[in-house]
Amino acid sequence: MLRSLARWIDAFQEVIGRAVSWLMLLLVAVVFGDVLFRYLLNTGWVFVQELEWHLFGTIYLLAAGYTMLYNEHVRVDVVYAKLPPQRRAWIDFVLMFVFFFPACLLIIYTAWPFVANSWAVREGSPDPGGIPARWLLKSMIIVGFALLFLQGISQAIKSFYSAMGWEAADQRAPEVH
Repeated sequence: MLRSLARWIDAFQEVIGRAVSWLMLLLVAVVFGDVLFRYLLNTGWVFVQELEWHLFGTIYLLAAGYTMLYNEHVRVDVVYAKLPPQRRAWIDFVLMFVFFFPACLLIIYTAWPFVANSWAVREGSPDPGGIPARWLLKSMIIVGFALLFLQGISQAIKSFYSAMGWEAADQRAPEVH
């Protein structure tokens, strides 16, 4: 049952990751257009400049769980990389509960009032011509960390199965066809 849950979470993160990749294409197009207008036509818009960092922030936050799914997140592997796979799985499993889950929950908990206040006042850009929905960007903090927490559940399940020797310790996501 737990392994099925991990597979479901992984499949969900795969969908999110692929959707976010389209936002990356949009970000490239927006930046390209902004540069073109700024340097060729000597004009620019606050809305477009804010859109760039809104897209970047959204991509960064929503893609964190997907990045973790493929084990591509930043980690310091000085000692860890030299350990046998089963021992690494135990370390991953334990540290998820010691550091990872508490950190995600703490960020969600502390961001909640910040985001709620932004929604309450329907916060927008303080700049004329800026994006009127800054509350939506701030909401991505909670959504992104919730997705990261969810992927952490999957990783913890896979680490436990690997640590117990029930599965190979390779925690990379399965190939998607």
